[in-house]
Amino acid sequence: MLRNLEQLIRSYEPWQVAIELLVIGICVAIIFRFLKGTRGAGIIKGFAVVLVVGTLAVRVLGQATDAFARLNFIYDKFLTVVAILLIVVFQPELRQAMIRIGHAWSFRAAKSQMHGVVDAVSDAVAFLSKNQFGALIAIERSARLGGLIEGGIRINAEVSARLLESIFWPNSPLHDLGVIIRGSRILAASVQFPLAEDGVLGPEFGSRHRAAAGLSLESDCIVIIVSEETGAISIAEHGRLEHDIPRGQFHPALTQRLATAPEEEHAVEKPTSPGPDDERPDEKQAA
Repeated sequence: MLRNLEQLIRSYEPWQVAIELLVIGICVAIIFRFLKGTRGAGIIKGFAVVLVVGTLAVRVLGQATDAFARLNFIYDKFLTVVAILLIVVFQPELRQAMIRIGHAWSFRAAKSQMHGVVDAVSDAVAFLSKNQFGALIAIERSARLGGLIEGGIRINAEVSARLLESIFWPNSPLHDLGVIIRGSRILAASVQFPLAEDGVLGPEFGSRHRAAAGLSLESDCIVIIVSEETGAISIAEHGRLEHDIPRGQFHPALTQRLATAPEEEHAVEKPTSPGPDDERPDEKQAA
């Protein structure tokens, strides 16, 4: 068997092996970078080990003798079934990959429009955070959320901090569930977002954070969460959650995400001095 493996290796030209290993290494690095931090990371690692070991064993045995022809046949069919299963298992991740590819080419927001939305949302989030009013805000990018909007309450109003604050004011008819923003307009409120599956987030996160992660897994939107218990601000993007963002750093963090389509979330640095949002007098009232 070892002699057969040695002959198999020598049958390839060194430059061919080098190019193939380079291409395979690049593909594997891209896949692991995309899956990093998702539920699929552990699955793909285990599957890769089984696939490599199984392929080496079956191929070497198959070329060593004809007695394992049936084993080769079964293994080929097994790989076909596994490929179909992987498509089903990794459907959310594949959907995200296609959305990111489309987003990279199609998402171009007007700078003046983007700045106005960021300013309004940042002001509202700072107010809600200081007063510990829970909030859930989704900002569309290239993927439309029309199906979710149908289940909410239509608003179709210009984005403003006061409107967002009034929507999430405690005991307001619309304060539960989420708000969807498209461009410079609030399309709907009281929208039910899909919850992320168990294991995507830790047990310390509640239904708002699970809804934000679930929606960001199914689209390329950015979802902002304000915790009702602690007032902590979080951003969900591509199923990943950046938790407890300082109020003074939320504005640049949101601007960065709306201006670009990053593959990975960037860390938010702690502010060295209070931000401008910390000085609003009406934010000092108690919840």
